[in-house]
Amino acid sequence: MKKLIGILIIILMATSLQAQNHTKKKSTNGPELTFKSDSHDFGTLYQQSDGSFAFTFVNSGNEPVILSRPRSSCGCTVPSWPKEPLLPGDSSQIKVTYNTHIIGAFNKSVMVYSNAPKVIVLRIKGKVVPRPAAILPIKKNSKGSTPVSK
Repeated sequence: MKKLIGILIIILMATSLQAQNHTKKKSTNGPELTFKSDSHDFGTLYQQSDGSFAFTFVNSGNEPVILSRPRSSCGCTVPSWPKEPLLPGDSSQIKVTYNTHIIGAFNKSVMVYSNAPKVIVLRIKGKVVPRPAAILPIKKNSKGSTPVSK
């Protein structure tokens, strides 16, 4: 009887380990996107300056990744992405550009859709402030002196 219980316990443990290994193998099959970072803080930007950031990613799966059109949370944020399939182990970038003509704080997101199992959300944030007015240098003259033209 003790031998039978021992054998049953060993069989249950082996079955459990086999099921765990099977689920681990399942998660690594297919395409998979791994981003270096999924958010970027611009801090303070001047109006009409460059509001672009490139998010770097790798295909960490074992099948090619095909990106479909990423969708931004509004028209003021424009993503650009690679149109060709990305082979396993290769890396590329998704460039996200914010329209810095709009003054004020912003917090925007871009949804990245692909043939990978999960949707990735990229986020950018910052604050756009007006450019300071140009100040002309003031020439210091002695009191009562006349400027000399050359």
